[in-house]
Amino acid sequence: MAADEAARLPEGTGIMVCGHGSRDERAVAEFAQVSERLRDRFPGVPVDYGYLEFARPIIRDGLDNLLAQGVKRVLAVPGMLFAAGHAKNDIPSVLNTYAAQNDCHIDYGRELAVDLKMLQAAGERVSQAVAAANAEHGEMPMHETMLVVVGRGSSDPDANSNVSKVARMLWEGMGFGWCETAYSGVTFPLVAPALEHAARLGYRRIIVFPYFLFTGILVERIYSYTDEVAAKHPDICFVKAGYLNDHERVIDTFVDRVHEIVDGQNLMNCGMCKYRTQVLGFEAEVGLAQESHHHHVEGIGSGDVGHDHTHDHTHDHAHGHDHGHDHAHHHHPYPHADHPHGPRSMKSGG
Repeated sequence: MAADEAARLPEGTGIMVCGHGSRDERAVAEFAQVSERLRDRFPGVPVDYGYLEFARPIIRDGLDNLLAQGVKRVLAVPGMLFAAGHAKNDIPSVLNTYAAQNDCHIDYGRELAVDLKMLQAAGERVSQAVAAANAEHGEMPMHETMLVVVGRGSSDPDANSNVSKVARMLWEGMGFGWCETAYSGVTFPLVAPALEHAARLGYRRIIVFPYFLFTGILVERIYSYTDEVAAKHPDICFVKAGYLNDHERVIDTFVDRVHEIVDGQNLMNCGMCKYRTQVLGFEAEVGLAQESHHHHVEGIGSGDVGHDHTHDHTHDHAHGHDHGHDHAHHHHPYPHADHPHGPRSMKSGG
């Protein structure tokens, strides 16, 4: 089966997995594992990976490695659930710059998106949490259980709406009594107010599912907020579901994205993209220049010292990292920044 996957790729092809990067070494290790799984699925095909920021190797390093192995055509796939600023702007900018400087051919794939295989992976993670809760606390009907799906959060409403769609499909498909969607930053509602709201709806059990690929500070904060709200409502059983990680169906989706590039079916959803059309509330962002905002932090990771990061981002990143430099880092302001349930990153008291 794996040999068949590799045989479908033209000779001289290499695969590049592009991630955001994290200062959490566990998240970096989990992302690297994806490339290892893809090497298994594409035997004999060069596969590498890299990050936009806060970890090494950076994307340029991975591309250098592929070219050094004789790769003539790079199939680059974003290791991201949905297409917001990183997938739409930052990664393409890095890839285009590299291709121009190195006279090589790079084809860019689409994000993992709302996909049947991804929903199957999500459903299994939620089912595992339900089964564990039933084993520990006793059986409970699904209609008495509530699901809260937590997405990363973005200043792109198209990406945010995809989290809601995933939540709805899990809710309806699995038969939960109710479901709410929350976000870890940038947009609203954030996790704490969403969970406080959920606790008032009268359900005996609440499953909190971080719809994230990998661990990191945001997943830990989601679990921490869950514990805080649970302590205020001891009559409700709060259950923390696991994130996606390298579930087999997630890897299957990455494989599909690689083949889509070669087969000419690489269609990113641009119909509701705020950079392409006048999405309600984001009209001023149509036609903005698309460029990477991460060049100044490429390669800075959790193991680096002597570089203090001390400012919050409240834009499209939704990952709560800090910088102490003076580099311009321009993003269009989020139009609902003053919403009472967001969009400040999840921090105690904030």
